[in-house]
Amino acid sequence: MDDMQTIITLLTIAVVLLSVVIIALLAAVTVVLVRINHIAKNINDVTNHVAAATEWLSPVKVFATAAKAFRK
Repeated sequence: MDDMQTIITLLTIAVVLLSVVIIALLAAVTVVLVRINHIAKNINDVTNHVAAATEWLSPVKVFATAAKAFRK
């Protein structure tokens, strides 16, 4: 009977340790996903700015804007 209590105690400790490890891994994955989302938003902002900047490199855009400015 004493061996059975030892086995139950060891299994309980193992389950608790595994639960703590699983919770820690879930927290780590959540933190990584939040950081990746933040980086993705920054990359999206940068690409939008680059797209707007390259749009102004087009001579058509420059002359069209200048024409609009002189018409008003």
